[in-house]
Amino acid sequence: QVQLVESGGGLVQAGGSLRLSCASSGSIFVWNMGWYRQAPGNQRELVATSFSSGRVVHVDSVKGRFTISRDNAKKMVYLQMNSLKPEDTAVYFCNAKGSNGNYWGQGTQVTVSS
Repeated sequence: QVQLVESGGGLVQAGGSLRLSCASSGSIFVWNMGWYRQAPGNQRELVATSFSSGRVVHVDSVKGRFTISRDNAKKMVYLQMNSLKPEDTAVYFCNAKGSNGNYWGQGTQVTVSS
């Protein structure tokens, strides 16, 4: 079983930056790691994925602003968020997905003020 703990959320003004971190209790080498977000009243949505193959994918709404990265040796996944907008306000969740399961962190709140 994998436990994921997010950190790095907070309150930031529009145009600002935040870096989210996700610490895993176990190796992430074989896992596809993703960041999702959920705004009040909305469904949880995918933000970015870092595949175990090394490929990364970002959804259109964050392309050019957000960057997902991973450090397998440190068992960490990151989401660098630049040029933040009020519509980025949400709880951000880390996810580990693979043949052995699908795990979620508890989430970290990101609030972007206009």
